[in-house]
Amino acid sequence: MWILGNPIKIEGTEYANERAIYISNHASPIDIFLMMWLTPTGTVGIAKKEIIWYPLFGQLYVLASHLRIDRSNPTAAVESMKEAARTVVKNNLSLIIFPEGTRSKNGRLLPFKKGFVHLALQTRRPIVPMVLTGTHLAWRKGSLHVRPAPLTVKYLPPIRTDDWTADRIDDYVRMVHDVYVKHLPESQRPLGLGNSGNSSNS
Repeated sequence: MWILGNPIKIEGTEYANERAIYISNHASPIDIFLMMWLTPTGTVGIAKKEIIWYPLFGQLYVLASHLRIDRSNPTAAVESMKEAARTVVKNNLSLIIFPEGTRSKNGRLLPFKKGFVHLALQTRRPIVPMVLTGTHLAWRKGSLHVRPAPLTVKYLPPIRTDDWTADRIDDYVRMVHDVYVKHLPESQRPLGLGNSGNSSNS
């Protein structure tokens, strides 16, 4: 990253060594490399099973024993998530997940999917939010050119999930999303939210 000319500011590293579910906003291919670099040894990614077809990266992903889930239908998705959770607990692993479920085209935060909350309920791992800023300017969607934009990675304090219950999944999704809205710069917040930090997504 330094060779490419992207100075990186890293904050909150005291929260970087937890056995946890590390989550991040996702607006650039750079995010994947940052997450793999800045999470502790014993951390695995979780992605849709089709990732194996991504040239080079997909094959490396599988060879490194990262986890894949089947999102072809709801039943398969639920069972894949349960299996991933069992693997994490059995092998004392941490997880990397992008709760938006896809990459933002313009850097603005998208609604969060519920998968990361289901994994937290099944593993009881704390959630460590990692807030990435500037990555969408450094490597834009659809481009192979990396620009020398400054990047910031900020770890936030772990969110404990020991007392979370399945009947409040939407509340947890909204709460964590609001944490991101609060800590992202205005240019990366969802349009229409302003400074309120209020979101109504699931």
